[in-house]
Amino acid sequence: MRKITSLILVFLSLQVCAQSLLDIQGLKVNDAKQPAGISPRQLFFSWKLLAQQRNTIQISYHILVADELTHLNENKANVWDSGEQLSSTSIQIKYKGKALQAATTYYWKVLVKDNHGNIATSKTASFHTGLPHKEDWKGAKWIAYERLTDSLVDVLPLDNKKDKHFGSNVLPLLRKDFKVKKQLASAMLYISGLGHFEASINGNKQGNHFLDAGWVKYNEEALYVTFDVSKALKTGKNTLGVMLGNGFYYVPPVKGRFRKLKTAFGYPKMMCRLVLKYHDGTEENIISDEKWQTSPGPITFSSIYGGEDYDARLEQKGWDSPQFKADKKWKNVLIVDGPPQVKPQLAEPLSVFENFDAKLLHQLNNKEWVYDLGQNASGIINIKVQGKRGDTVRIYPSELLKDLKANQKPTGSPFYFEYVLNGDGVEEWQPRFTYYGFRYLQVKGAAPQATNTSLPQIIALKGLHVRNSAARVGNFTSSNTLFNQTNTLIDWAIKSNMMSVFTDCPHREKLGWLEQSHLMISSVMYNYDVATLASKVVDDIISSQLEDGLIPEIAPEYVKFTWGGDMFRDSPEWGSTGIILPWYLYKWYGNTQVLEKAYPSMQRYITYLKSKADGHILKQGLGDWYDIGLERPGVSQQTPKGLTGTAIYYYDLNILQQIALLLGKPDDAKQYQELAKEVKIAFNKTFFSQENKQYATGSQAANAMALYMNLVEEPNRAAVLENLIQDIRKRNNALTAGDIGYRYVLRVLEEAGRSDVIFDMNSRSDVPGYGYQIAKGATALTESWQALPDVSNNHFMLGHLMEWFYSGLAGIRQEEESVAFNKIKIYPVVVGDVTSAEAVYDSSYGLIKSSWKKNPQNFQLHIEIPANTTALVYLPKGKTNKIFDAGKDISTDENIINQGVEGNRVVLKVGSGSYQFTIE
Repeated sequence: MRKITSLILVFLSLQVCAQSLLDIQGLKVNDAKQPAGISPRQLFFSWKLLAQQRNTIQISYHILVADELTHLNENKANVWDSGEQLSSTSIQIKYKGKALQAATTYYWKVLVKDNHGNIATSKTASFHTGLPHKEDWKGAKWIAYERLTDSLVDVLPLDNKKDKHFGSNVLPLLRKDFKVKKQLASAMLYISGLGHFEASINGNKQGNHFLDAGWVKYNEEALYVTFDVSKALKTGKNTLGVMLGNGFYYVPPVKGRFRKLKTAFGYPKMMCRLVLKYHDGTEENIISDEKWQTSPGPITFSSIYGGEDYDARLEQKGWDSPQFKADKKWKNVLIVDGPPQVKPQLAEPLSVFENFDAKLLHQLNNKEWVYDLGQNASGIINIKVQGKRGDTVRIYPSELLKDLKANQKPTGSPFYFEYVLNGDGVEEWQPRFTYYGFRYLQVKGAAPQATNTSLPQIIALKGLHVRNSAARVGNFTSSNTLFNQTNTLIDWAIKSNMMSVFTDCPHREKLGWLEQSHLMISSVMYNYDVATLASKVVDDIISSQLEDGLIPEIAPEYVKFTWGGDMFRDSPEWGSTGIILPWYLYKWYGNTQVLEKAYPSMQRYITYLKSKADGHILKQGLGDWYDIGLERPGVSQQTPKGLTGTAIYYYDLNILQQIALLLGKPDDAKQYQELAKEVKIAFNKTFFSQENKQYATGSQAANAMALYMNLVEEPNRAAVLENLIQDIRKRNNALTAGDIGYRYVLRVLEEAGRSDVIFDMNSRSDVPGYGYQIAKGATALTESWQALPDVSNNHFMLGHLMEWFYSGLAGIRQEEESVAFNKIKIYPVVVGDVTSAEAVYDSSYGLIKSSWKKNPQNFQLHIEIPANTTALVYLPKGKTNKIFDAGKDISTDENIINQGVEGNRVVLKVGSGSYQFTIE
């Protein structure tokens, strides 16, 4: 112990003089900053190094964990002292200390030594453990205003199910008065509300979240959210209030409102535990029980699909404050059943981001006006209005207009927001428990301010963009205007569909169609830190997997579509997300625990696919969804479904083989390797034409997927690639591949050094594609390449070009054996008329930057490589190949190693740091 203390003192004394040279930032536990509610069973620590010196590598770390901040300030690690560990590892380090207690805040910091002799100590961070066991809830019960009749419960309705009854349910208020008897040390609220909730203390909403908690497979689980409410409480009387909404938990069958799905897990309910810890060491628990009171609230209708109605006349002022006196509207709550397990919400919550002022577009008649927000996005409205008591304002949001009116036909109709005024001055309102995708607002029953009418006056009208709060970690720009516009187009579709799952669209379905979660995840991860959100998607997959091993196309699975048999439930390109997504999470974030968690599910799915295969060929599913053919887009037209499904099956097997080896299961790995060989033989026998040197119909998707998945035998690869390119060229550089195939077209062309073809395909506006959509006025990526007006105009399933912007044009990639970008590959592509490009990506190790400019005289590349990583830099060859770094010949810098010429590139090996390369 004396030795450890001495070591810490040495660390601290040396840090003072070296602090400017080495710093520690980005402390995370389980991929989250200051997480609350995490399981105390498995913890993993990560941090980033900021180094002023080049070629900096961590050589040791020392983690200290304590249960009191004062202990840690004195470097007393009474929970875990890792000791000095000689290791360069700075991500996903497993906790190996004492057993942690539930509902407890812990503090930690790390001390690091680098290869230059610098020593740094991080600032203190914290994490808070949740309630992993049922007994940790201290007897808290599920409480509700009313109970749904068992005969009406339907956790997986068919899409053609007929309603047995009609009408809206009560959206209740729940309240509990309690006293804080002594001086508080801390107060933590653990709360789950189904489908969604808002919690308030003494009249103040807790947190800035929207649609808490995230939606899951409710017959199996619910999520709870943890709030630190210490500052919200006061000594003496306090009130905890909760509002409940339906979400996906219950979709009310109300005539005249859109209702895509008919899920009915139950009526809204809530469970909570409020832990009061006093300075004298005592503890008190306020739990949800039969003593709570409940009343109907002012929200008279709420549906995730149909909108929300609010009657301000029904407000009960101060209902969530101690001064409120409950009248006969209030009754004691019902004790009801809930899901079998309650888990913490670990993904970032949904929140409000951009605000858009609605600009008056035109007047339809003497009672209706249309407004334009200028941007199609997921969101809600905020209205300020003044009028008489009982006046009613109804607002119809839409993506597009038809005959100057809001057109909801492609996106679910009717959906509207309705507000009934109480007549008390200027009133402000925004919905709480629903959202939609829209750009336009058709207002009925209220007029723009200063309009000569007896209607209520609209003082202000805004659109509020809502999305998952995942932090932005990347940005891209270039000299090509169309590419910049395309990047923004795709980004808005990503943001609009990044909720508590990756949705297909923010209006008519809002479902977690799974193919997007592996095909688009690289594009998403270049831009947003979705480590926790994507891990939550993996949990949803595991929860939705069927007993026979099938992973349905939607997770959480809320509906079974009947059209086309099992076409919309059993498609390998969708279900394989259960294998591919965990692997990508490992490759991008170093997350091995997600592999361990998902491995049994992966095995069951492979067993299922094997049972469905006919001679190792799969034939079910949707294939290359929404490709371009002669017919209206939908099920694959250009490519046989068996080809895409079997190619993904083979890809699964190769990934699973690597995962098995990583998890120490060599026998499993050998089994998957042997099966993969058999699938490859069958695939080529079934689909490959030796004469034509292409697969099946020779479509872009068919040849690209065969190449990407390494199903093409080596002697035929060049010919198949050439056939892919020629198909694109003969169509005047037009694309045909759809949802499944297009990513692989881009990946194969980039890897083959044919980004010139990618440029030619995507630098135009005259054929279906990104430029075509922009030319038609799209502000978010549309569902169809053709930007059809009768389908969704906010889908992100076809946004694969964004990945190329980062990995190709800007050139930020990983080496094949790299994990979490610890071995970086900078390979900028100079193509077409692009004269400059820049991208930054804040990886698990730190910021990676690649910024290049092409001049007639030279090529300039500015890169930043984070500490604790290395990079290979591939510079385009110049006339003389003389290379300078900030004006100095690189031969004078021993830290820059010239590895010679590879093809048309000069390869440099560098360590961390900032470099300004010029090659002449």
